[in-house]
Amino acid sequence: MNKGLFLDRDGVLNQCNIVGGKPYPPKDSKELKIIEDSLSNLAKFKDKGWKIVVITNQPDVSRGITSIDNVESINSRIKSFFPIDSFKTCYHDNSDNCKCRKPLPGSLLVSASELDIDLNSSYLVGDRWKDIEAGFNAGCKTFFIDYNYDEKRPNNYDFRVNSLNEALDIILKLER
Repeated sequence: MNKGLFLDRDGVLNQCNIVGGKPYPPKDSKELKIIEDSLSNLAKFKDKGWKIVVITNQPDVSRGITSIDNVESINSRIKSFFPIDSFKTCYHDNSDNCKCRKPLPGSLLVSASELDIDLNSSYLVGDRWKDIEAGFNAGCKTFFIDYNYDEKRPNNYDFRVNSLNEALDIILKLER
């Protein structure tokens, strides 16, 4: 089985728009600002055979604020920078009660099945409580990137870090 590195999108691979202390995704691919400091570390994971999967909630589609095409354009642009094996994007809102929306682990479970990933040997890196809870619910070790957003914080996580790059450095050390 493969090891997996599950990454949230906004706030992990690209910068969020912060409004009132809360994070929001870029409006379109032109507004996208990649966080580039982790590019070389992610390549090390790919070289070692890890599967890299982006797990992202994009409820603005369900809310009528943006389109699936717009979200997919942003995803495609992100993929042009990073060695990503798969994107799992949930377009639902909380009221839709779908299994793919974090904090539920549905997208991680589907990805694990599709890419033959051992979830207990895998990691999830996210910047919001729903990310961390989804990783925990799937059996992954979790890294919380703490940007001090003005919102609910995760109750449990394995590591608290300041960036994806810091999380990747720790994972590389743990895996030696």
